[in-house]
Amino acid sequence: MNLSRLLKIITGGIEAFLGIPFLGGAIILASAWGPLQFMFVFHLITLIICIVQKERFTGSVLGLITSIVGYVPVIGMIMHIVTALVLFFDAARGSRKRKNEHVIDVRKGY
Repeated sequence: MNLSRLLKIITGGIEAFLGIPFLGGAIILASAWGPLQFMFVFHLITLIICIVQKERFTGSVLGLITSIVGYVPVIGMIMHIVTALVLFFDAARGSRKRKNEHVIDVRKGY
């Protein structure tokens, strides 16, 4: 398992935790929205690593948006849940590289 997939699983787990009704919101409010700022930076780091490793980064971009929109109580909860699902799906799908990219196609001449 590469670093980008591991970070997607970790960020997805934290997003799922923050999406728990009342509990996630209570933690965010009690921490003065600190978890949203932390998750913004964490998603940004994950995004950069995904780009460098040529992995899918849809979940990380959605996580950045969720960290900004998460200040709105009910919409934030829904966004955290959706982002967690997208991150887990991205991690399960793996890289965006084509399969058999190491195979040379002799019909194309290269």
